[in-house]
Amino acid sequence: MSSEQPVPSRFEEDLQFREKPGGPARYQDWTEKPVQYFTVVDKESGTALGYLWAGDEDDAAAYEPRQAGGPRAVNAGIAWISRLRDGKARGLRPTQTLAELYADAEPRGRTRPLPGSLTDAPSAAAVEALAKDA
Repeated sequence: MSSEQPVPSRFEEDLQFREKPGGPARYQDWTEKPVQYFTVVDKESGTALGYLWAGDEDDAAAYEPRQAGGPRAVNAGIAWISRLRDGKARGLRPTQTLAELYADAEPRGRTRPLPGSLTDAPSAAAVEALAKDA
């Protein structure tokens, strides 16, 4: 009789990941249609970290970190993306969510919208280009 335990066959199978339906509600993350956007800044220093944009025609909205902002700009997007998902889950159009977030007097986290920065762009690509050049 052997003292070794047999190895279950499942340990020899390849690990496969399969996406399940469902998950959090989210807007599309790209559009070629016109969008509205505002600048996201650090609450303390006022440094521009990124841009939050939204467009109703393609049900799209996303956060675009400023390349010059480095990891801080990327990390700032986590809270904004969460807020966009919350707006989608409540059934709001992307620009409704954007307007709500822009008007929020005391947003959570260490960032806030830059007052007077809500404006229009011809597409998400224009906002992305702005984030790379800034």
